[in-house]
Amino acid sequence: MKGKTNNITFTILPSFFFSYLSLILSPLLFFSSPSIKGLYFTMEHPSSSSHLRNSCSDDLAHVTGEEQLETIVETAWDPLSYMFQNHGIYDMGVGGDEEWGMVEKKGIQFMIKDQPFYVNGFNTYWLMIFAVDQSTRGKVTEVFKQAATVGLTVCRTWAFNDGGWRALQKSPSVYDEDVFKALDFVVSEAKKYKIRLILSLTNNWEAYGGKAQYVKWGKAAGLNLTSDDDFFSHPTLKSYYKDHVKTVLSRVNTFTNATYKDDPTIFAWELINEARCDTDPTGDKLQAWIQEMALHVKSIDPKHLLEIGLEGFYGPSTPDRVQFNPNTYAQQVGTDFVRNHQVLGVDFASVHIYADSWISQSISDTHLQFIKSWMQAHIDDAEKTLGMPVIFAEFGVSVKDNGYNSSFRDALISTVYKSVLDSTRKGGSAGGSLLWQLFPDGTEYMDDGYAVVLSRSSSTSNLISLQSTRLMLFNSLCSWRTRWGCKKKNALEEFLYHDVL
Repeated sequence: MKGKTNNITFTILPSFFFSYLSLILSPLLFFSSPSIKGLYFTMEHPSSSSHLRNSCSDDLAHVTGEEQLETIVETAWDPLSYMFQNHGIYDMGVGGDEEWGMVEKKGIQFMIKDQPFYVNGFNTYWLMIFAVDQSTRGKVTEVFKQAATVGLTVCRTWAFNDGGWRALQKSPSVYDEDVFKALDFVVSEAKKYKIRLILSLTNNWEAYGGKAQYVKWGKAAGLNLTSDDDFFSHPTLKSYYKDHVKTVLSRVNTFTNATYKDDPTIFAWELINEARCDTDPTGDKLQAWIQEMALHVKSIDPKHLLEIGLEGFYGPSTPDRVQFNPNTYAQQVGTDFVRNHQVLGVDFASVHIYADSWISQSISDTHLQFIKSWMQAHIDDAEKTLGMPVIFAEFGVSVKDNGYNSSFRDALISTVYKSVLDSTRKGGSAGGSLLWQLFPDGTEYMDDGYAVVLSRSSSTSNLISLQSTRLMLFNSLCSWRTRWGCKKKNALEEFLYHDVL
């Protein structure tokens, strides 16, 4: 936005399937969803010489899709009072610390230890800044706790603040250790709540410094620079950025003792938030920068995934795809979705969704239709042309938009979530989505219009919980046979596997 787990591997066998299912659904079934009241489980403590028992009544055959799961989810949780209890459904991805596996990609899917991993996540860019001050540090914990409550698994945030107030990098290669310790806290706190991080390394926009600050540093050093886009081409500015990358990736966390480049809490690195190079609409300048910086990141850290941070606009390399851009200006900003993501070292595609900002009219169904076609185009290209997963790394709608209401926000979120699920049903390239952006109570003064405060948005919270449940069940229960997903055996499995939801 401008300005701004030990996984369990198993074979599907009836006895083990229902035993494992008891671990997942026992807290939910306590609330007695009427359609599955005949399904019950009892379990002795696993440390004893235990046996697991289950019983199913004839009602099981009547378990069906979306309405039943919505009943379970909505009955099982008050999103902010249930809180982070070890009842299982959102804790299945991770065991002990030693089992916190690195996220990898296999073809067009994300994997953790040979199991699929689909993302339901969020953005909260200001975490490091809030963590600097003890009086606001608690908000970092609060947002992670609330995110975990509704099953969110990935957070995208800034690992930069270039110059200015509470700068991480005060000048080239000069860092404020207190701010770096604040970033350490963010990473350690994310791990505590089993949330992985996408860490962005600088900004295209002036907020938090970004490429404009690098140009200011260059001018202060006597360089002859004429545009902020010189960030992408001037050797000295590129060296400043490379040094920052090396410093962050090589950082040893003062809370966990883990080096960032070895820490599985980090899902991926992002080169730059929403890169644009308006002075070169051919895209050659930005393409060369991406190639150079991707190799630089991988030379330091070959373990973690890497993405660029693009909005997803189509450019000159795919004239047949520019029809999917939101406007004609989008193909003139120096980015090129397909070409940029063909760079060696880039592991997955990133796309943003701001129909309300890109399409100049009061929000309406036109915006939702655009979102559907925008997402499908990128899912198709990621799968058929790029051979990599795609994450829709920012999406939302502003309360400042003409025609805004909370029902439209929920409709937009549902549209994004459904497009992701439609892809995952068939083992497609959609790896997940990240809502822009999550706020805890008391931080509204930071709101850019897109804030989601869970305690004040019960319908939105329920949508997020439902999506998390679908993806978590799919991640944990899918028998990974082929890229086309799961083999189904009976009505209950069809209910759990979200392809019938």
